[in-house]
Amino acid sequence: MSAPDIADQPQALLAHVFGFKAFRPGQREIADAVLAGRDTLAIMPTGGGKSLCFQLPALCRDGLTLVVSPLIALMRDQVRGLQELGVAAGALTSGNTEAETAAVHDALARRELKLLYMAPERLAAGGTLDLLRRAGCSLIAVDEAHCVSQWGHDFRPDYLRIGDLRRALDVPLAAFTATADAETRDEIVARLFDGAAPQVFLRGFDRPNIRLNFRVKNRPREQILAYAGARKGESGIVYCGTRARTEALAQALGTAGHNARAYHGGMDADARRTVETLFQREDDLIVVATVAFGMGVDKPDIRWVAHADLPKSIEAYYQEIGRGGRDGAPADTLTLYGPDDIRLRRAQIDEGLAPMERKQADHGRLNALLGLAEATQCRRQVLLSYFGEASTPCGNCDICESPVRLFDATTPVRKALSAMLRTGESFGAGHLIDILTGTATPKVRERNHDALPTFAVGTELSRVKWQAVFRQMMGRDLVRPDPERHGALRMTEAARPILRGEAEIHLREDSIAQARERPEARAMVSEEDAPLLSALKAKRRELAEAARVPAYVIFTDRTLIEMAEKRPMDMDGMARISGVGAAKLDRYGPVFLQVISGEVPALSHPERRKLAGREAGALYDELAQIVRGLERGAEGTAKLLTLSPACLRVISESRPATRAALGRVRGMDDARLDRFGEAILARLHML
Repeated sequence: MSAPDIADQPQALLAHVFGFKAFRPGQREIADAVLAGRDTLAIMPTGGGKSLCFQLPALCRDGLTLVVSPLIALMRDQVRGLQELGVAAGALTSGNTEAETAAVHDALARRELKLLYMAPERLAAGGTLDLLRRAGCSLIAVDEAHCVSQWGHDFRPDYLRIGDLRRALDVPLAAFTATADAETRDEIVARLFDGAAPQVFLRGFDRPNIRLNFRVKNRPREQILAYAGARKGESGIVYCGTRARTEALAQALGTAGHNARAYHGGMDADARRTVETLFQREDDLIVVATVAFGMGVDKPDIRWVAHADLPKSIEAYYQEIGRGGRDGAPADTLTLYGPDDIRLRRAQIDEGLAPMERKQADHGRLNALLGLAEATQCRRQVLLSYFGEASTPCGNCDICESPVRLFDATTPVRKALSAMLRTGESFGAGHLIDILTGTATPKVRERNHDALPTFAVGTELSRVKWQAVFRQMMGRDLVRPDPERHGALRMTEAARPILRGEAEIHLREDSIAQARERPEARAMVSEEDAPLLSALKAKRRELAEAARVPAYVIFTDRTLIEMAEKRPMDMDGMARISGVGAAKLDRYGPVFLQVISGEVPALSHPERRKLAGREAGALYDELAQIVRGLERGAEGTAKLLTLSPACLRVISESRPATRAALGRVRGMDDARLDRFGEAILARLHML
């Protein structure tokens, strides 16, 4: 896994095992807290490198780290990736073969594993606690920790057992999630840490590499087909609100020539596993799915995520688009929305079994998402402000690129609020629009609403534009549906200044008439580097298929992009590419160097390859040349003496400053010290 002399050095392990030259923002502080055994809660953006914050400390700490994770696919992917890096990791899941389970139990019995992945459901199994005690479990890491909260968007009751396990093992716990508002964070602390204060890291929610786009629905199937067509050959996810729509849209994409599959909870388990496996291994597959797909997807090179229907909350939206671009390379998103989506989401809230307090909060969350959809300023500013962060305009969203047109909506909003109040806040938007536009429906006439002062006061706007006004009023949280009154709209306190004439409001012109796609996909590399990137991807796919692993387990898109741009010509250059650690350098470095240069690279000694890309590597080469010149003495007539490559590596890394220190290096006896010592020390003293 790693050289023994760096086992307690996180920075060195970061480069040696994982192939990264520096921590991402916030990682080092979190990893240090986990390494020190402090209870930790870390909220980091998806793709921000959460897993490294518990994987790296696990390699440095004594004992076993238990990782509680929600999905089998996620666990298997992370274990495969760690094993590819030379890390002793395993998983106990229902997806294991008997041989895999036996191998994990054997490794646990020998206390060889550093990381063990388990689903929360397995914590209730008899013998799990004793197994973890015997294996020397010294740390629990909880991934997707928001699942423990009933205020979160993906509550999993089995997560409630984690607190009991922590108390029984009496070990520190580190919890990680990407999307957790204040209520969710409070419940995580209460349920996992018994209310005691863990060290909390709130490392921001921004994913600047993800482009944000929203469009009002206008023939949504054609909108999705146009969007996917501009990104043909790239991995993508299309989320749909219903199972039937996933199948219809997957079929339409297939007919259009895309490699597309449907995925939803109504499919049998084998069919779902097939889609999961294909998605991990195929670079161009589009999965059209309900939210049953995606949580725990660890594929880092998903290049785009589209929502054919509006998600249920900002938390869900951000979690789902966060599955794109986890490698840090550019990713694109598109979210379509319309009145039918909003009605569906309102009905799901109202018809659910949650208590009234939760329903009201969920309507507020949906309003916040509508506010993002109908934003009049940079979407990223609106999104991050929801999570309590301030930011400047991002330049990477549709509004920054094409500012929206606004109109003074103060009078229409006051008319809408007046109509609501004069009807006792007892009706939804459809009936209120009938009143405002002077449409004397039977329902309007039966209630004498055609006699109200607000009847027909809004004929200056069409029905479609009134729908946009009400949608944006909900997005600004001026009105909310009342679950106790079957979704009737009621005014919030935020609307009162507008109603009283104390404040103005400007809304965006509805974009249905102008709904058009900007289907252009951004190039990942320059035109000059594109052919090499394609060749590197082809080689990656060939190796992945031979090893029966996902392509990104070999190298991520981001690593291949850096190879294509920097074009390393030797193992030292390859070792400096981000994501190329020691194990992958040995296994794949020569193969990809051949793709880049067209020639089979000369292989250096394994001891020299351990120093590839490091300053010690260049020093090794100089010392080796010095030693070769003295192998038969200064005059060239003495008895042949050599220094082993292992001895040269240790000298290059440790750089002994004195003759005595040099003599303590294994392999440096008195004869070799006499022959080579003075020249080696002279070179080292030049540093």
